[in-house]
Amino acid sequence: MREISTEEIIQNIKEMCIEANLKLSPDIVAKIHQAEQEEDSPLGKQIIGQLKTNMEIAKEDKIPICQDTGMAIVFVKLGQDVHITGMDLSEAIHEGVRQGYIEGYLRKSVVKDPLIRENTKDNTPAIIHYEIVPGENLELLVAPKGFGSENMSRIFMLKPADGIEGVKASVIQAVNDAGPNACPPMVIGVGLGGDFEKSAILAKKALTRNTEEASPLPHIQKLEKELLEEINRLGIGPGGLGGKTTALAVNIETYPTHIAGMPLAVNICCHVNRHVKRIL
Repeated sequence: MREISTEEIIQNIKEMCIEANLKLSPDIVAKIHQAEQEEDSPLGKQIIGQLKTNMEIAKEDKIPICQDTGMAIVFVKLGQDVHITGMDLSEAIHEGVRQGYIEGYLRKSVVKDPLIRENTKDNTPAIIHYEIVPGENLELLVAPKGFGSENMSRIFMLKPADGIEGVKASVIQAVNDAGPNACPPMVIGVGLGGDFEKSAILAKKALTRNTEEASPLPHIQKLEKELLEEINRLGIGPGGLGGKTTALAVNIETYPTHIAGMPLAVNICCHVNRHVKRIL
């Protein structure tokens, strides 16, 4: 049995919140550089160049890449041979977020109640997803999510008869409806299977997968490629001002589902697809 203190967890979550908001992961940086080279539209190419400059300034000057520093989404893989010492684990994660957003001078964007709309002033609570796994490690993944693109996300409760063409049509519809509002170029996370809420969590998790890594399932890998090509034929382009770079990547995660259904969630993210992972 390995012990991990909540003090260590708080410190790591704090650092991860700040790091995620200041610099993008290498795979996203590479996709943006590639998109600039391949974009045909002069205006689209100029916009991607501006995104690159913004990204570099944020990293060098240690300022947020985007003014919307997101709601803190935290994926936790807790080894079953780990004993957490100190305070409650969820409270420790919230405390790490609190310290990160205050000490990092990150915008506080969370309200206490969906209708009353009073700001919590420290960006808590976070949204935490737990998974119990074998072993004696604790894996933390912090993914701040802005709501310009989050608001354009969709869930479709498809029927089995809709098939792969129904999946394609629904994803394309979601992206087309999002248009410029999701700050393209986008990264598209797709969750297919499970039930209503499982598909949404799969879609969120899909956004955290390295965009250079295709699905290990051959038929899903093919679907990712086809969807990316079709999305980029929509012509929405960088900033919604036209071009062939509407999306940088499509990541699909799947899960077994019921014989009578085929839940599909599309979680859209702008090019500021932020996530940091650490294993304690």
